[in-house]
Amino acid sequence: MNQYEDIIDLPHWEPRGRKRMSMQSRAAQFAPFAALKESETNAEE
Repeated sequence: MNQYEDIIDLPHWEPRGRKRMSMQSRAAQFAPFAALKESETNAEE
C-alpha cells in the first residue's frame, strides 16, 4: 500500500475566508525574484 493512497483523491483544500489570488497579482508578487535570478546568472558570466 502506498503511504498516500488514502488521501490522493481528496479535493484540494481552499480556505473559506480568503479569495484566491489572481494570476496577475501572483506574478507581480514573484517578479522581483525572477529579476534577481537573472542578475545572478549575468554576474557569473
